[in-house]
Amino acid sequence: MSIDTARGILGDATVAELQAGLRGTVVRPGDPDYDQARAVWNGAHDKHPALVVRCAGTADVLRAVEFARSQDLLVAVRGGAHSIAGFSTCDDGIVIDLSAMKGAVVRPRQRQVVAQAGMTWGDLDHETQAFGLATTGGLVSSTGISGFTLGGGVGWLLRRHGLASDNLTAAEVVTADGRVVRADPEEHSELFWALRGGGGNFGVVTSLEYQLHPVGPQVLAGLIVYPLAQARQVITGWRELIADAPDELTTLINLTTAPPLPFLPPEVHGTRIVVLAGMYAGDPASGETAVAPLRTLGTPIADLMGPMPYTGMQSLLDPLWTPGAHNYFTSAFIEPTDAALDAVLQGHTTTPTPFSELHMHQLGGAFARVPAEATAFSQRDPSVLVNVIARSPAAADFDAHVAWARQTRDEIAAHGQGTMYVNFTGDASEDRVRASYPGAVHERLVRVKDAYDPTNLFRLNQNIRPSSKV
Repeated sequence: MSIDTARGILGDATVAELQAGLRGTVVRPGDPDYDQARAVWNGAHDKHPALVVRCAGTADVLRAVEFARSQDLLVAVRGGAHSIAGFSTCDDGIVIDLSAMKGAVVRPRQRQVVAQAGMTWGDLDHETQAFGLATTGGLVSSTGISGFTLGGGVGWLLRRHGLASDNLTAAEVVTADGRVVRADPEEHSELFWALRGGGGNFGVVTSLEYQLHPVGPQVLAGLIVYPLAQARQVITGWRELIADAPDELTTLINLTTAPPLPFLPPEVHGTRIVVLAGMYAGDPASGETAVAPLRTLGTPIADLMGPMPYTGMQSLLDPLWTPGAHNYFTSAFIEPTDAALDAVLQGHTTTPTPFSELHMHQLGGAFARVPAEATAFSQRDPSVLVNVIARSPAAADFDAHVAWARQTRDEIAAHGQGTMYVNFTGDASEDRVRASYPGAVHERLVRVKDAYDPTNLFRLNQNIRPSSKV
């Protein structure tokens, strides 16, 4: 069966030749597993690629990139398939699916791990926690390690050990011209700088090497739930506490609607609440002093803060973030002034669905001590990152929900410098990209793009357009 694409027709013989050069498999429209192969986590993106190449290793990635270039196909790269903006799929093009590439080698003496790019954080934490080690990972364990890291990577170890990208020590990359290169501080150092925050603009990352740290197996972590009536009191109290918090403690405020969970009283279900979530990445016993004030910001509805496995905290939110729902994220770095908190609270009282939320992530600590010029993730000064989430089980009225998120973001962002976080960005517009990579950072990223992808083969991302495409 020939396949029509936006660029032409892929004949059976052409596709068969591609398959013959792979250890993995090619999935085409009409194949029994095509709908499963094309599906992504975010239900807002229902695309129909011409081919899904399920890669078994780096050689398959090389072959897929060469094929895409020779056939002039749009390229989507997929790891965990969580891409909020839908970059892990496409219409008519080729999806280079890395999800079967899940190998990892942990070097406990060196506190390092080399992980293939198809791993999720649940996969990687499973391997590293066997040695009592971890690095900064996603807040939902089904998130892929690669896209998360390349965009920065905000997680529970951020204040103790920095972003995921701050812990990246090397990466293997398949470039647009069919090379396999190692990017680290000595080899391809400009590419290495760009990979740490610059997203998937520069090639297909096939493996990532991370610095690990002693974490767990038990940590002090969990949730404290407060009623909406105490929202102002709680978030202003939280603002005061985070100013002097130890680096071991990372917290976030989640302004959400109470789900029907057994630890919440039935009369709270379906009402707006304030959830304070956090983790103390040190000795759980000494962490009690640090988390105790979090319990006194108001009168809790529920207090689930206590010792738990690190992997338990890493997967605690998984049941609320299952695949298939429509999602739109947008973000703003701010300082939590009274006016900024007013805007956040106003957004909470107008959420369009029970699943829509606003998160305020505590920054600082090790995150802030990385020099702004050291990586492509340059926004190191703000103390809070706000993530505005429109989420709905179905497509009905989703455009209106997205409009709510954008308006709320704009009202909150007015109290910052206008910058945003690439991984919490559901838009691919040029102004959103510039808001993620301001000033000289964007200019430097363009130079790296010119060197490694001058034809913009890898453009399904928060795109840094090469000079030839401007």
